Amino acid sequence: MAGVRAKVLVVDDSEELGDLMSNYLVKAGCTVTAVRNAEDAIAAYLQDTPDMAIVDLLLPGMNGWEFMSRLREDRPGCAIVVTSVLEPSDFPASEATLPKPFTRAQLLQVLNDCVPE
Repeated sequence: MAGVRAKVLVVDDSEELGDLMSNYLVKAGCTVTAVRNAEDAIAAYLQDTPDMAIVDLLLPGMNGWEFMSRLREDRPGCAIVVTSVLEPSDFPASEATLPKPFTRAQLLQVLNDCVPE
């Protein structure tokens, strides 16, 4: 894994936002897997454990709260970042938060905080 900073799982039902986050993270040296729902995210992290997961709370099917619980159980070493349009006071406990809308700088700060170089 020489040269790769971190493996990041992006779970967001917005294709546009998921792609934008992925592009920023790839430019920061990360390997990114982007999915649109929790079920695909579970399949992804069972194949390759991420260092960090960015999880939207309002997902189709299994919601972000349920997914985070499952992720913590299955991959306890994975840092979880919550992102949502909801009020931050409604976010579950996590290593970091990224309230929407957010900037590239905020995303990279969360990466630095959760997965130091």
